[in-house]
Amino acid sequence: GQRRMVPYAKRMEKMAFTANVVKGLFGSMTNPDIISFSGGSPAREALPVDTIRQLADEVLRTDTRGVEALQYGPIEGIRDLREVVVRELLAPKGIDCGVDNVIIITGGLEGINLACQAYIDPGDVILVEAPTFVQSVEIFDMFEARCVGVAMDDDGLIPEDLERKIRQCHPKMIYVIPTFQNPSGRTLSLERRKAVAELAAKYDVLVLEDDPYGALRISGEDVPPIKHFDETGAVVYAGSFSKILCPGMRLAYCAGQPEFITKMVTAKQGSDVHTNVWAQRVCERMLRETDMNAHIARLQAIYREKANHMMAQLDEKLSGAVSYVRPEGGMFIWAKLPDEVPAGEFARRCLEKKLAVVPGSAFYTDSAVDQPFVRLNFSTPTKEQIDRGVAVMAEVLAEMTK
Repeated sequence: GQRRMVPYAKRMEKMAFTANVVKGLFGSMTNPDIISFSGGSPAREALPVDTIRQLADEVLRTDTRGVEALQYGPIEGIRDLREVVVRELLAPKGIDCGVDNVIIITGGLEGINLACQAYIDPGDVILVEAPTFVQSVEIFDMFEARCVGVAMDDDGLIPEDLERKIRQCHPKMIYVIPTFQNPSGRTLSLERRKAVAELAAKYDVLVLEDDPYGALRISGEDVPPIKHFDETGAVVYAGSFSKILCPGMRLAYCAGQPEFITKMVTAKQGSDVHTNVWAQRVCERMLRETDMNAHIARLQAIYREKANHMMAQLDEKLSGAVSYVRPEGGMFIWAKLPDEVPAGEFARRCLEKKLAVVPGSAFYTDSAVDQPFVRLNFSTPTKEQIDRGVAVMAEVLAEMTK
C-alpha cells in the first residue's frame, strides 16, 4: 500500500532556497568541462601535500603519538594545538587569550553552528552584511533565525546602519566577515572595527567575527581583528585552517570567553564528540616544526599572481562595462555588471558557454531582488581558465548589451 509520509521538520522548508544556492556553488566545481569561477577552493598548487604526508607518517608511529592520534580526544581539542593557536596565530593578531579561550572545531562552519546552538532561539534576529556568505545564512535558516542585512560600502559594514538596525531589531548576534569578505572582497576599516566592538558592548550583542581568509593578504597593510578591540568579551573570533593548510582536514578554531567556549563544548559533545585528533596532531606539528611564514608567503604569491591576472583580464576585455572591488586578499572579486544586465540571466548564459559564475542575489538575505553583481573566484582556476572565462564573460556581455 501507500507509505504514509512522516512530515519533515519545518526548518527544512526555510532552508530549501539557500541549500539550492550552495549546491549550485559546489555542483559546477566537479564538472571538468566547465571553467569554474564559482567555487572558493584553494589552488591545487597551494596544498602542502608532501609536508602533510611526512608529518602524518611521523605522527602515526606507535612509539610516538600513533595510538593517541587514533584514540578519542578532548572535546575542546588537544591542548598542544590550542597552545600553538594561542601563541602563533592569535597573539600576533593582538588577541590576548589563553587555552581556555579556544576550542578546535571541524571547519569554520562548525563554529557558526555551535554559536547558534548556544545562543539562537527560533525567531531571534541575526544581523549580517549585505551581501554575506550564503552558507552561513543556510545555518542561520536551520536555527530559524531572522537574518537582517546591514548596508556596506567599500570600507565594509557601515556603523551608522549597524546601530540603526541594532536599535530597530534587537539582534542576538552580528555576523561579520571583516577581512577580504566573501563575496565582496572588501576589508572593514580600522575605525569601523573599533566601532563594531563598541556597539556590541553598548547594546549587549554577540559579534561572530569570521576570519577564514585573513592570512591570504596580497597587498596593503594588516589590520587587527575586531576581537582585538573587544573589552567586554562580546566578540567571538573564528579562524580556520582550511585556506592556509587544506580544507579536506576540516580544522578550525574559535576564541571567546571561557564561559562561552564551555557552551560550545557542550553543544559539540552532542554532535561529533570531538574534532579529528589525527588531523589536529598533523596540524600542530606543521605549525610547530615547519616555517609557516614561508608557507604563507608562498600562498600569498600564488594568489597575488592569480588575482592580478584576473584583474588585468577584466580591465582588458571588459573595460568600462564592468567595475569591481580590488581585493587586498582572499579569493574573490565582486564585479558589478551594467544596470541593464540581470545577473541571474548573465550567469545562465555564461554556463551555456561552459563558465560558472555566481549571481550576486545569492548573497543577499532578500534573494528575490536581482542584484547587478557576480562573484568571481580566482584561487581555483588556472591562468588559461581565467583567460578563457573572462573572454566568455565579454561575449555574453556583448550579446546582452546589443
